[in-house]
Amino acid sequence: MTNLFLPLVAKMDPTDYVGFTFFVGCMAMMAASAFFFLSMNSFDRKWKTSILVSGLITFIAAVHYYYMRDYWASSLVVEDGVITGSDSPTFFRYVDWILTVPLMCVEFYLILKVAGAKKNLMWTLIGASVVMLVTGYLGEAVYPGNAALWGFISGAAYFYIVYLIMFGEAKDLATKAGGNVLSAHNMLVKFVLIGWAIYPLGYMIGTADGQWYSFMGDIGLDMNVVYNIGDAINKIGFGLVVYSLAVASTSKEAA
Repeated sequence: MTNLFLPLVAKMDPTDYVGFTFFVGCMAMMAASAFFFLSMNSFDRKWKTSILVSGLITFIAAVHYYYMRDYWASSLVVEDGVITGSDSPTFFRYVDWILTVPLMCVEFYLILKVAGAKKNLMWTLIGASVVMLVTGYLGEAVYPGNAALWGFISGAAYFYIVYLIMFGEAKDLATKAGGNVLSAHNMLVKFVLIGWAIYPLGYMIGTADGQWYSFMGDIGLDMNVVYNIGDAINKIGFGLVVYSLAVASTSKEAA
């Protein structure tokens, strides 16, 4: 008799390196979530919210990676021991991003509150990130024939975020705060400028056919690997930077 309460888990093909990155990404972000949540009580109220947001970012990602891992594994087509086809979990990935990327923008506001950051900065960053993600989804999943146009709009929103944190209001506030806050802000900027650049790279790989950037289709790299590695580095890294700032600031106040 079949046990209806047993969960169905898709079998992972041993040659599936893409599926391996889904699994490792899921476990890494789950471990990071546990670390951030369990460390919250080590800080005063001023930093608890920042650490909580870091934990939420990685926890949301871990849950989505759990589903994306099974979706990917169950869609594989294997012939004579060779993977010949699969479906990318694009929908799940963008649901993850539409929740986690705005939270990453919130982190900028939270660490800059000590320098007088206003909520309008937070909402501006969140709004730009939503535009970036919605237009990216439209180009990748809804209107792939116009992926280059939607990618251009998404890229413009991304560079607006970069402008705000590198040269605009956020940078001015970080400079005003100085010390550990400025160092943390500069590190988060590097994640956005370098780490987030992985996402448009994956977008171009996934929508290369017939687009302005058709040359990207020749590099032979699965966009899911690009996204998975980028997610693990950026989301966990963001949280660790905030955690390090909280530790440094708490130690300074206790001295």
